Amino acid sequence: MNPGPKHRTRPRWYLELAVIGAFYGVYSWVRNRFGSAAVEPAEAQTNAERVIHWERSIGLYFERDLQDLFIGWVSFIQFWNLFYGLMHFAVTALTLIWLYYRFPRHYPFWRTTGLFTTGSALVGFALFPLMPPRLLSAGGRYGGTLPETGYVDTVTELGGLWSFTSGAAEQLSNQYAAMPSLHFAWSLWCFLALRKHLVNPVARWALAAYPWLTLFAIVVTANHYWLDAAGGLGALGVGWVGARGYHKWRERE
Repeated sequence: MNPGPKHRTRPRWYLELAVIGAFYGVYSWVRNRFGSAAVEPAEAQTNAERVIHWERSIGLYFERDLQDLFIGWVSFIQFWNLFYGLMHFAVTALTLIWLYYRFPRHYPFWRTTGLFTTGSALVGFALFPLMPPRLLSAGGRYGGTLPETGYVDTVTELGGLWSFTSGAAEQLSNQYAAMPSLHFAWSLWCFLALRKHLVNPVARWALAAYPWLTLFAIVVTANHYWLDAAGGLGALGVGWVGARGYHKWRERE
């Protein structure tokens, strides 16, 4: 993607903050307003059973087995709880900041790609509210009635930054915003946005590993099915196409 004319200057930082902040505020409101606050657990559980059936039909339902391999390693799982809770915000924000200051010609395209990707995820959240594995046997207000699935809600049981089903996080979260996985979409966005700009071999390897580590984190903590990551890939594709079309239109204008 051609980032635009060479004379393009860096966007004003305060306008960027305002646009991104306003967008994320609207996105969060829409995501939470029409998610678990309005969807019955039975509908979200039915969609979860569909996902499990689809994965089983192609012989790739492995989420429970993967968690079982590591669930006895308490410190290990706690690390991945922290990874899940922190890295998608921290790395994404650092990527935006780094692009803004070091590669201002490339920044607008990748910023727009991220916004389109995040916005497109709302379609999946609205059309396919999905109960994550950690809630399938939890019962209660948001949980399901499938104890035979055997997943562990690792944050609740083993510890992490916060629980998504209690306290302030309960009020601020859509419990069924699982398909697509923005954790995976944002991690792959970071890789694509930075891959041509890193020269240090260690940094390049770490960047290449980041999406795969994120995939491991979202599955081993029972926050997502692997198909959610495939949905995240699709959302990123929509975001890239949307940004490409938008910036071509801007250049013509």
